[in-house]
Amino acid sequence: MRIFLDTANIDEIREAARWGILSGVTTNPTLVGKTSGKSHERVIQEIAEIVDGPISAETVSLDTAGMVEEGRRFAAWHPNVVVKVPSTPNGWAAVKQLKQDGIRTNVTLCFSANQALFAALAGAYIISPFVGRLDDISEDGMQVVRDTVEIYRKHGLTTLVLAASIRHPLHIIDAAKAGADIATVPFKVLEQAAKHPLTDKGIEAFLADWRKFQEQ
Repeated sequence: MRIFLDTANIDEIREAARWGILSGVTTNPTLVGKTSGKSHERVIQEIAEIVDGPISAETVSLDTAGMVEEGRRFAAWHPNVVVKVPSTPNGWAAVKQLKQDGIRTNVTLCFSANQALFAALAGAYIISPFVGRLDDISEDGMQVVRDTVEIYRKHGLTTLVLAASIRHPLHIIDAAKAGADIATVPFKVLEQAAKHPLTDKGIEAFLADWRKFQEQ
């Protein structure tokens, strides 16, 4: 399973890339809107300078023609751009058209295995089931990931399953166990997942023993 970072914050992306574990980035209008007055294009290009992997840029149109127009424009910004469209009939229609242009898509805001199936049949490169938002309404978000993985594998569908709306470190583990190809993670959750108190305690103990040895 690969790890993507769910952010448009360049400092966070640069730090996660430094760890050697980052394979891509997902953005959305909310995350891009938090950047300091930069254009959407500039944000994506700055990310591409750091990460050599898929970078999702999300459309805001609701109609198919608008999504296709935005998608073609975004794809011209950098070869690594993957165009995000919503999991709606108009979105799936845009996926089909963009695929004919050789443009990869990430179908986002997926909340059911039915939506995931339709996105794959339309030709999506990535499907993004939203785990945390389903958990918020007392549904099992990770079950959508499991069902989608099972359906894709049973029917030979090549769309990548990206677990999104990751809220805590256990979601990363569960997504990996469910067979997701990717988990896209907020930087705060990535930091939480990277740390363990016994690691810190062990380092402190080893360093203390080393200092005693040096003093002999």
